[in-house]
Amino acid sequence: MIDLSFFRADTPGTQQVVHVNNAGASLMPQPVINAITNHIALEAEIGGYEAAELRKEAIHDFYTATAELLATTPDNIAGTANATDSYARALSSIPFERGDVILTTINDYVSNQIAFLSLQQRFGVKVVRAADEPKGGVSVDDMAEKIKSLRPRLVAVTHVPTNSGLIQPVEAIGQLCQTHDVLYLVDACQSVGQLPVDVTAIRCDFLTATCRKYLRGPRGMGFLYVSDKVLERGMAPLFVDLRGSTWESADAFALVPTAARFEDWEFPHALVLGAAEAHWYALKVGLDTIARRNAELCRNLRAQLDAIPTVRLLDEGERLASIITLFSERKTAAELRAALQAERINTSISTHGAAILDYDRKGMKTAALRISPHYFNTDDEIDRVADTLKRVLV
Repeated sequence: MIDLSFFRADTPGTQQVVHVNNAGASLMPQPVINAITNHIALEAEIGGYEAAELRKEAIHDFYTATAELLATTPDNIAGTANATDSYARALSSIPFERGDVILTTINDYVSNQIAFLSLQQRFGVKVVRAADEPKGGVSVDDMAEKIKSLRPRLVAVTHVPTNSGLIQPVEAIGQLCQTHDVLYLVDACQSVGQLPVDVTAIRCDFLTATCRKYLRGPRGMGFLYVSDKVLERGMAPLFVDLRGSTWESADAFALVPTAARFEDWEFPHALVLGAAEAHWYALKVGLDTIARRNAELCRNLRAQLDAIPTVRLLDEGERLASIITLFSERKTAAELRAALQAERINTSISTHGAAILDYDRKGMKTAALRISPHYFNTDDEIDRVADTLKRVLV
C-alpha cells in the first residue's frame, strides 16, 4: 500500500496543481530540490570547482543510484544533458557505412527518427521499420524476419513512445539481437521511473533516458547505459573530450575504459546531485510499487474517458503504460489543454508532427491531448480530470 500522504507532503507542487504531465516533466520531491539548491548555494560560497571537489563522493552517487535502477554497474553509466544527447552519442559511436541498415519501429520518438534520416542523407544508411501487430506494438516475428534477412547494423526501439501508452516488447527483441549479434539501442526516456527496467533482461547495448520525467529529477540531466560489449569493442562517440580520453602524444589519444568515454568534462553538478537524489527516491518507493500504482490510476482514468461518447482513446497494444492520448472532434487538443489548465490541471499535447507514422496509421491528422499520471496522484485528482473533460465535451 502506497503512502500518498507522505509523498504528497514531500512534493510542494501537489499543493498548487493537479499534475498529470509526468511524461513531460514531473514534480520534483523536496530532497531533489534541496540537493540542487544546496549545491548552488555552496558554489556561490566557495566556487564551482571547489564545491565539486568537496562533494565528489556525493556526485559519484549519481552513477551508483542510476546503475541500481538499471541493474548494472556504475562503470556502465554515463551522465549526459538529456535523452536526445545520450541517443546522439550512442549513434555517433557506430561506424556506419553506406548501405548499412537501421531497423526500427513505427512508434518512435520524433528526434530519433530525424537522427536516422540524417544518417540516411549523409552516409547512405537505410532506415527500415518493422511492421506492427494488428492490436498495436511492433511485431516480434517481423522484427525477427528482418534481422535475419537484412542483417542490420543497428536495431533501435523506443520502450514507451511519447505519443502513446504502448509498451514495446524490448526483452523479446533483445533476445533476437543477442542471438544474431546485432547492436541494440533502447530509448527508455518514458519508461525508467514508471516501470522496472533491467538492462540485463533487455540485453541492450545502449539505453538512453532523461531524469526529468517519471524519475522526478531536474531538467537538464540525462544518462546513457553502455554495455560491456560496446566498451570492449573500443566504441566511443565521434567527439571525445578529456573526460573520456587521455591525450597520449601529439597524434594519439587513449579512451578511458568505462562509459565515462561518452561524457563531457563539464557538468552541472547541482543537477547531477539532484538527479542522484531522484534516482534514490524512486528506488526507495520501489519500481514495482510505482508500476502497480500507475497501472491502477490509468485503468481508472481510461475507463472514465472511454465512457465519454465524444472521446477517442488512441493507445493500442497488449500492455499499456502511464501515458493516455485522446482525441475529440468537439474540441482541439489545445482547447482541451486550456480548459484543464483553467482548473489548474497540467497536461500536454502530442502533435501530429511528433508521431507522423503512428498518427497517419490511426487516421489522425491533428494533435492529441496527452495525460500522464504518476504514483503521487490521488484518485480524486483522476476523477477531477475526467469530470472536467466530460463537462467540456458532453
